[in-house]
Amino acid sequence: MSEIYRVDVEITAPVYDTEVTSRVADAVANIFPTADLEEGFGEIRGEAHSMDHVSELLHKQEILDTARGEFFATREGDTFSFALKKQAAFEDRINFSVGEPDELGEISVRVRVDDPTVEEYIDHVAPPTEDGRPIDV
Repeated sequence: MSEIYRVDVEITAPVYDTEVTSRVADAVANIFPTADLEEGFGEIRGEAHSMDHVSELLHKQEILDTARGEFFATREGDTFSFALKKQAAFEDRINFSVGEPDELGEISVRVRVDDPTVEEYIDHVAPPTEDGRPIDV
């Protein structure tokens, strides 16, 4: 896709005493390979400017409708957010954390879209589908 998107992706993941910090960092990097990660006290923080790998994983796992539901449900102004399970991320898979918090904590993601609109960016990352197949918008 040739469009240029201006987005800021903020990523935060707690690191519990029972966890190895580098494994939590690996889980985040698996989903956001272009993120700049920092290790803080009891957490990993990161910033990225793309969700291209997230989009690839959503397509590969065929969970575009689920992702769209999560993204649109949390949309607020020019932002949307979602949470991912760490264990799945460590295995390079997307598994949205909904309902009860995961026992290992979650990777929290907040996306702010400067250009284009939030709706257009969500359509880029997780396009609408028909019969489970992405359609052009």
